[in-house]
Amino acid sequence: MRWLKFTASDKTCWGIAEGDRVIAVDGDPFGEWQRTSRAHPLSQVKIELPLIPRTFYCVGLNYLKHLKEAADKRGEVPAVPDRPEIGYRAQNALIAHDEDVVIPSFATDKIHYEGELVVVIGKKVKHLTKANAMDCVFGYTIGNDVSERSWQKADRGLWRSKNADTFKPMGPWIETEADLDKMKTIVRVNGQETNRFATADMIFGVVPFLVELTKYFTLWPGDVIWMGTDGASPDIKHGDVVEIEITGVGTLRNRFVREGR
Repeated sequence: MRWLKFTASDKTCWGIAEGDRVIAVDGDPFGEWQRTSRAHPLSQVKIELPLIPRTFYCVGLNYLKHLKEAADKRGEVPAVPDRPEIGYRAQNALIAHDEDVVIPSFATDKIHYEGELVVVIGKKVKHLTKANAMDCVFGYTIGNDVSERSWQKADRGLWRSKNADTFKPMGPWIETEADLDKMKTIVRVNGQETNRFATADMIFGVVPFLVELTKYFTLWPGDVIWMGTDGASPDIKHGDVVEIEITGVGTLRNRFVREGR
């Protein structure tokens, strides 16, 4: 089932995408809901952010190729993490499918994408185990972890390089029935493929992160965990369109525009 938030006729609500149309739903997927008779062509609605997470978790270096490339750029031997580690992102950075990533006018040309699987939590949980961790997963969506690399290098934290307004596209919907082991992540820039990898080929998978997180934090319905990326990005320019496809989930598409252009 593909759950999405959409706007049609100036009304925003939850819906279920079925083929080339969306069926409006009364209620929401994390509580009581029911289908309605209202249907719209998917091509004629505005797809909104699937949700605004209560807490926005993210995974850093979680794929070996990406880890090696990052270490090579620093002239270092890659250090493979020995345990799952997690960070945070800011809600203000989130934008929806087909909305523009705005590059600040004073940013450098080192603007990069990262195509990421996003895990959506469906119920309140704590102290998960390997045996029951996946019970809390409602579904998956797609994220584009945009970075300004010169800021990332210059700052002690990631406060602006990762969290500037519009730097976190997410969507287009939440897929509840995708098979993680069969997923491929495919990135295209202006229609040309630039990256492809097995989505599940992580150093630490979804289960270890859920177990580690819930030792310390309560997860709530609508929380999200961005699971990291593999490979590297070219420098993204004004007017470039980045599409991130995760097979079995969908395709997230966003144009990049430089502020003031």
